[in-house]
Amino acid sequence: MAEDRTAKVRALLDAVRAEGRTALTAPEGKVIADAYGIAVPGEELARDVDEAVACAARLGGPVVMKIVSPDILHKTDAGGVVVGVEGAADVRAAFCRIVGNGRAYAPDARIEGVQVQELLPQGQEVIVGAVTDPTFGKVVAFGLGGVLVEVLKDVTFRLAPVDAGEALSMLDSIRSAEILTGVRGRAGVDRWAVAEQIRRVSELVTDFPEIAEVDLNPVIATPEGAVAADIRVILSTEEPKARRRYSREEILTSMRRLMQPRSVAVIGASNESGKIGNSVMRNLVDGGFAGEIHPVNPRADDIVGRKAYKSVTDVPGEVDVAVFAIPARFVASALEEAGRKRIPNAVLIPSGFAETGEHGLQEEIVAIAERHGIRLLGPNIYGYYSTWQDLCATFCTPYDVKGGVALTSQSGGIGMAILGFARTTKTGVSAIVGLGNKSDLDEDDLLTWFGEDPHTECIAMHLEDLKDGRAFVEAARATVPKKPVVVLKAGRTAAGAKAAGSHTGALAGDDAVYDDILRQAGVIRAPGLNDMLEYARALPVLPAPQGDNVVIITGAGGSGVLLSDAVTDNGLSLMEIPPDLDAAFREFIPPFGAAGNPVDITGGEPPSTYEATIRLGLEDPRIHALVLGYWHTIVTPPMVFAELTARVVAEFRERGISKPVVASLAGDVEVEEACQYLFEHGVVAYPYTTEKPVAVLGAKYRWARAAGLLGGAS
Repeated sequence: MAEDRTAKVRALLDAVRAEGRTALTAPEGKVIADAYGIAVPGEELARDVDEAVACAARLGGPVVMKIVSPDILHKTDAGGVVVGVEGAADVRAAFCRIVGNGRAYAPDARIEGVQVQELLPQGQEVIVGAVTDPTFGKVVAFGLGGVLVEVLKDVTFRLAPVDAGEALSMLDSIRSAEILTGVRGRAGVDRWAVAEQIRRVSELVTDFPEIAEVDLNPVIATPEGAVAADIRVILSTEEPKARRRYSREEILTSMRRLMQPRSVAVIGASNESGKIGNSVMRNLVDGGFAGEIHPVNPRADDIVGRKAYKSVTDVPGEVDVAVFAIPARFVASALEEAGRKRIPNAVLIPSGFAETGEHGLQEEIVAIAERHGIRLLGPNIYGYYSTWQDLCATFCTPYDVKGGVALTSQSGGIGMAILGFARTTKTGVSAIVGLGNKSDLDEDDLLTWFGEDPHTECIAMHLEDLKDGRAFVEAARATVPKKPVVVLKAGRTAAGAKAAGSHTGALAGDDAVYDDILRQAGVIRAPGLNDMLEYARALPVLPAPQGDNVVIITGAGGSGVLLSDAVTDNGLSLMEIPPDLDAAFREFIPPFGAAGNPVDITGGEPPSTYEATIRLGLEDPRIHALVLGYWHTIVTPPMVFAELTARVVAEFRERGISKPVVASLAGDVEVEEACQYLFEHGVVAYPYTTEKPVAVLGAKYRWARAAGLLGGAS
């Protein structure tokens, strides 16, 4: 059966392309729908008025009449649709009006006739479609449909193909999901029937890569089923360019030699202060890299106290990494020499390639690298840091605080912001890597490596685009169950509307697709640069939550209200405090305080009240996470609060009770030192903000759900 349907559709698509067309007519769309079991109403093609009358009579009852033309895609815009036509006289009049409107709209259009279609019962109009995304390939879409679809833009996307369960989840992912379950006495739709339309469309576009866009709009969803009132299919005009793919084993082998090298050559090393080649050499030497460092410069005998070589081919033994610190015009010839030396990795610092319009020069170095089996990092980058190897292969300032956070950036400027943030906050990092033009190595290579790296606990990536979205999703899905992946995707506001032949194509703006598919991959998307860096810094500090119940303990009522808002905004659940727990909290707070949630202990309470309530929050197994709101008072100074909180949290962790605890500290400048102390002792704390600690907690919860540690959608 599968072979029969693909053969039928293949023959149809080949015939359409042979005619030089990219858009299928409605009758051709019905052939495809029937082949793939996509539910559509009964319909016939009428080539003249008499056929239209006969078709309407056979279908019975009122009908919908639509123009059929390979040159008119948007039938409604052309006045080519008439709904609810009944009786021979009205059918004749509608046929003439539709054809006349079509000729007026597009005088040169080929008009093959009028489609006469069963009138579907009233129901909820939704859209099901698919589009070919330049980053992710075939993507299936679902949302509210009808004529307002591009105004409402209530749509969600998934990578195609989707299975039945994933298709069903799409119904709950739109903002108006409640409409589908039934509102104001109206019955809900047949969810499985809608999901099946989504699944079958995803199968279709997966089987036929040349299909660029598919639109079922509207699909009329009722309690009894889901039927596509209109199907639009558009073919692509060009073949996608194949990208070279590497196996997981190949990636890990190459990345191991890049991130854990035993020997590094610096091509363009220099003794002259202020030169990039001098900065790279000094950072490698001064940073304490224990491996071999080989400067390469044809006009020097030694550089920074190391023997210099005229060519990289003269360097003795194996070299794992060649760092290029020479002008762009010399890179190709030097890369040939690196290839002859069988060096597996080239780190290309120089600019002057595709980012300045020199695409040919970049293509040349990529071809050389592929010929010799060299993986390229860059060009146009600041270099990279692998702190656990004491490796600082960059011309920027060194950084040596070892830790569990791996940070990557596509931009050099963002890379320096990452470095400054790490230094200011004393964030321990496992690596900082610049990606630049991503001529070869990109985020999915790094993600594959960091996912396996025992020194890395959290990965944070700034990116402007992805070369291969599916490879990234594959790497993310393998990594997320083990450690969080945070992404800052720049460019949420795409300039200009994308030309598209369907509603789905128009809706599939870059950011809309990125947002849904990154979430589908389990990635935590950060709204801004500081958010990305704070998530990366904080997520390794927090233990994974074991349940959804969040309790706020605060010394200030105002903070409690704001913290409650933040909990809701971040999709977290404020616990409904049961009577026995409420009574237990009341034992420790003054009569004018307030139990419930938030637990308001009031501002004048001594350290013992903070300690007793925090202990209770950690002790009770029904509470899964604590949000603390501290208010600076003389009775309980900031460092007293910090020390007692850290001590109690550490005590419970020693007992095997680990719950995420975040804190918001309101007060004078002393709260800054207190927050730093808390961070260093396993409590994520921020001064002067109620939003940030809860946002971090929300990110930890999103990761825990994506990693399968908690139930529910991420």
